[in-house]
Amino acid sequence: MTYPPCHTPKAQQWPRELRLGTGGKLLKVAFESGRSFDLPAEYLRVMSPSAEVQGHVPQERKTLGGKRNVAVTQVEPVGSYAVRLSFDDLHTTGIYTWDYLYELGARQTEKWSQYLAELKAKSLNRDRPGEK
Repeated sequence: MTYPPCHTPKAQQWPRELRLGTGGKLLKVAFESGRSFDLPAEYLRVMSPSAEVQGHVPQERKTLGGKRNVAVTQVEPVGSYAVRLSFDDLHTTGIYTWDYLYELGARQTEKWSQYLAELKAKSLNRDRPGEK
């Protein structure tokens, strides 16, 4: 997908291109700023901005295990500010704003390390489904 430079006042980052790769296992996002990121589907799924994952307050956030092999099946524009990602585990409620996709890319190492630590602390792993 290529997006025209249509901007809303609140967003700071604007995508130039979003492209699914590796059979839906990778979302490549290029921003107008020149930065680009390869975001694994597993990472996008466990960091979904949906209330189902994030809850309504930080204490409700869920740590999802068993998502190593998840894939993105659809990328659907939401207005001019975001995309809805659908996953092959039937999760479809995450709306990823441009700024959130940029944050996921820019802070990928930090966020992924935190996620792995949460899995370990909750006796979950990337291959076994479960949530705590």
